[in-house]
Amino acid sequence: MVSFDRTIPPGGEGKITLSVDTEGFHGNIRKTATVYTNDPETAVFTLVIRALVRVPIFVKPSYARLYGKRDATITNRVEITAGLDKPLKLEPNRFSLEGKVSYRIEEIEEGRKFIVYFTNIPGSAGSYRGSLNLKTNYDEKPTVTIRINVRIRN
Repeated sequence: MVSFDRTIPPGGEGKITLSVDTEGFHGNIRKTATVYTNDPETAVFTLVIRALVRVPIFVKPSYARLYGKRDATITNRVEITAGLDKPLKLEPNRFSLEGKVSYRIEEIEEGRKFIVYFTNIPGSAGSYRGSLNLKTNYDEKPTVTIRINVRIRN
């Protein structure tokens, strides 16, 4: 989002305000805005915003994708990491692909790091989407939802 003074008198000053919606981002981010002026010495310049977005829970990647052939076993993984200084607990809540995909949660580092493995159940072809919803013990993020995209061909 940007707002700025549209007209600045010669020799005057103006204000440019930039804001970034960090929803869905975590870690280091960098955003730029190009400014065009009628100043012959500085006709174009770039403003850079850098930020470190801290989130209570990191989910990487944000979804699982299972693509392959009908008779193949396809597995993908999603890593979940605690972003706060307290142990994280995960509890399965809702899973919408029962009978088509299985999952298991492995705790890699106690209270800090988990891997969720998704595996197709071989047999039928088709495309479908669903999700795994996990309850957490974090008030800052009480649920984690992992989207799952599946495309199985003959």
